[in-house]
Amino acid sequence: MSNRSVDDDGRSMRTGTWVTASAHIITAVIGSGVLSLAWAIAQLGWVAGPAALIVFSLITLFTSTLLADAYRHPDPVTGQRNYTYMDAVGAHLGGVKVRLCGLAQYANLVGVTVGYTITASISMASVRRWSCFHEGDKCHVSTTPYMIIFGSIQLILCQVANFHKLSWLSILAAVMSFTYSLIGLGLSIAKLVTGVEAFGKDAPGDLLSGSGFDHPVWLLNVANVCVAIHLIGAYQPIFSFVETSCRQRWPEVKFVTTDHQITIPILGGTSFHVNGFRVVWRSAYVAVTTVLATFIPFFNIFLALIGAVSFWPLTVYFPIEMYIARSKVPKFSFSWIGLQALSLVCLLVSLVATAGSVEGLIQSLKMYHPFKNEV
Repeated sequence: MSNRSVDDDGRSMRTGTWVTASAHIITAVIGSGVLSLAWAIAQLGWVAGPAALIVFSLITLFTSTLLADAYRHPDPVTGQRNYTYMDAVGAHLGGVKVRLCGLAQYANLVGVTVGYTITASISMASVRRWSCFHEGDKCHVSTTPYMIIFGSIQLILCQVANFHKLSWLSILAAVMSFTYSLIGLGLSIAKLVTGVEAFGKDAPGDLLSGSGFDHPVWLLNVANVCVAIHLIGAYQPIFSFVETSCRQRWPEVKFVTTDHQITIPILGGTSFHVNGFRVVWRSAYVAVTTVLATFIPFFNIFLALIGAVSFWPLTVYFPIEMYIARSKVPKFSFSWIGLQALSLVCLLVSLVATAGSVEGLIQSLKMYHPFKNEV
């Protein structure tokens, strides 16, 4: 008789459903980057902008399908599961490519957490700024205190040992994501219907907290609150990877491996497992990324840099290379040439986009005053 408490590979039985899986995907994929999508398209113009959006959406769909097939190895249906991106690269490619994948993936995650801190603080500060406008005043609100607030919230949430398993938080974040996206879309349509010109080349970097809309204030506040809540739930950095690596490297160090049970009477005797290393490491990580965010408070440019750097290796190169290895595509065959050509084109695009993002970041830093993080 089969043991229903474990999966087919000996691990604890998975309890996720298509609802929770969809919530995790939406929370991670439909991020706050949609708020700068209008700005990104405006940089390319009416023809190249939408064309680039469609083309790279199709490329991402194609390579995502290849990546999904790498979940199991060697057979995509019955093979052993790969629980992380690095596991999949290790099973299919091995060698130094595993470390290169880890470097690209976790550097991207660090950048994302810094970007989320910037974005959430701008949205929270915008709620205060809209209140000023509603009262008939014009005010400039510093984002630095709101970065500290966001960091403090993450400082508490990150101590949850299995933060990635809080499916209800991802579901809430997914609802928030849809809400502010639909509000932005609705306000844009309303502008067109009333005969006001589309933003064109003057599209703001952040559709909801920039100069895009000035009314209705209450709806803009709802949207910005949704952005902040979404990013609180989407903040999923590199905790597990570092903690697992440290436990494997120093199994005899109790500070790293031992959990202590703490009971809190005020919460009805609820018990929590506290690990000394986890508390110190996670707290330090949140503190460092929060400080970094205060020095680079540029929403659209920073997101553009993260996307440009991570697009080719994580979205294109590794999925294609794993497909070639798994399917044993012959070198210099029609399929091999086509896939390598696609990878090369995307590499060139990433390099050009990275150069442009770095230039934009340098120009913004020249005009930036470190004590006036204002919206």
